[in-house]
Amino acid sequence: MSREAVRLPLPDDDASAALARATVAALPAGALLVLTGPLGAGKTTFVRHLARALGSPAEVTSPTYALVHEYPTPAGTLVHVDAYRLRGAAALRALGLDEQRERARLTVVEWGEALLADEPEAYHLALDRAGDPDVALHGATWRRSPER
Repeated sequence: MSREAVRLPLPDDDASAALARATVAALPAGALLVLTGPLGAGKTTFVRHLARALGSPAEVTSPTYALVHEYPTPAGTLVHVDAYRLRGAAALRALGLDEQRERARLTVVEWGEALLADEPEAYHLALDRAGDPDVALHGATWRRSPER
């Protein structure tokens, strides 16, 4: 993936699932994916698609209150973190994020903007909504975190 921002239309759930399959194929083992976007943009839905793309039958839910959910997959563990209530990268590290990443196939952090400055190899997918409240995913923008 390039460091340039790439805008992708996501007109429906099938397009989101296809993007998740392409994401899994493109990201190396141990990758960190930061998902950003407003409430209702489809961050947890995208993680559900990632889990399916990795072969997990698990019921993916938002880890808002638990903070971290782990899903076993044939390819390795999918770690799903919700940083909405956390303050900064230090709070994420206090959760054991580094240790979880070491053993994960993929670590996905919703609301993880604070990590982007400290993680030059992080992948960043910004999800957004259309004006139609019935359309959860409207588009996504791929970025790599800025180089140090």
